Amino acid sequence: MLSTQITADMPNLVTQYIARQPIFDADTGLYAYELLYRDSINNAFPVGTTDGQATGRLFFNALMLIGIDKLTANHRAFINLSTDALLEDFPKLLQPSSAVIEIVERADNIAKVTKRVKSLKQEGYRFALDDYDGDVKWEPLLGLVDYIKLEVEEPIIKTNMLLKKLKRRFPDVKIIVERIETHEQFTLLKSAGCDYFQGFFFARPEMLTYHNVEPSKLAVFDLLRCTSRSDLNFDEVHQRVAKDVGLTARILKLVNARSKSQNLVITSISQAVIYLGEDAIRQFVRVLALSELGVDKPSELTKLGLTRAHFMLLMLQPGGQEMSEQGYLVGLMSVLDAILNMELDVIAQEFRLGDELSSALLNFNGMLGATLKLARAVEEDNWPLAEKLLETIRPASEIEVVYNAMLSARQYGDDVLASIIEQE
Repeated sequence: MLSTQITADMPNLVTQYIARQPIFDADTGLYAYELLYRDSINNAFPVGTTDGQATGRLFFNALMLIGIDKLTANHRAFINLSTDALLEDFPKLLQPSSAVIEIVERADNIAKVTKRVKSLKQEGYRFALDDYDGDVKWEPLLGLVDYIKLEVEEPIIKTNMLLKKLKRRFPDVKIIVERIETHEQFTLLKSAGCDYFQGFFFARPEMLTYHNVEPSKLAVFDLLRCTSRSDLNFDEVHQRVAKDVGLTARILKLVNARSKSQNLVITSISQAVIYLGEDAIRQFVRVLALSELGVDKPSELTKLGLTRAHFMLLMLQPGGQEMSEQGYLVGLMSVLDAILNMELDVIAQEFRLGDELSSALLNFNGMLGATLKLARAVEEDNWPLAEKLLETIRPASEIEVVYNAMLSARQYGDDVLASIIEQE
């Protein structure tokens, strides 16, 4: 029988790392956090990782699942974007008010970057120029960005002179100085008119760790193929997302991030896909492909979620498409507590599942809850309970309906995993 127990060698349950370094104002009050990609407990940017890879993994392994507000305790977030990420669709996965986009010092194609920044600023996005060194190539961007970041130079008078020159030319731009290591540096920079401060004198980057599930390569490639056609088929997108727990979690979080309404309640994967719309779905998939996510093989826990989801869909089909789709989502979400190492009540709140779906997931209430309980009873070989629950869910049906539905659901879970393993 299937088991919900997590094993140490489950391949797609991974520990993710991120660092955040605070940025302070002149009164040493916390102003913002810069979010920094890490791939291990070693608190340093990983050797051999490109800016593009770091950007993609930061977005999809942290921002999309954990959320900016949680990572920054509701303070501003400064996020580094590679040139490709900036010119692609990464910024559109953020609300304009949620983050400051940093243009890294290794950026190229400055003409294209400038054009992109102008366009995004019209939509409310804010920008910082990272590690400005006075090079003439940055001139087109200086009047567009909201922040300019400098690194401390020795003697400190060099940094002060550059700071004052920038303040005279661009009085509305805020200056942030990084790598401050002494009280004397802080005092001199403050007297020169520096707006914000960052460095080991205040705080080293703080490491945060969390558990995550990554989408499979096949699911990502399938979505990429599906969204590369001129006419987007939302049902195809829905079907592909529904087969991958990692994609489902990210799609739901993306809906929440983009929604300006606190009253939005998601009750199915198809609703989430349609809510996002064609442009957002295409952006999501392109960025996902760029980020090189995916693992070699999915876990048994993923198969359990797929099996439960399909079983609930089949058992609830007499109640109509909406009911069966809600059942699929509840089944898939029922394993996320183990995958993400989070309590189910936190998951229900974070993903805005609404009262009905949350009650089913947490307390087995209603038709959805009874069907989830039935799925678990079958997994545990508790057939007396299964027969009792069937009387509530489908009173005119014989127990063979449950046998057949679970047989079909297990075949569905096996087939999805087999297709991924064969093609990766």
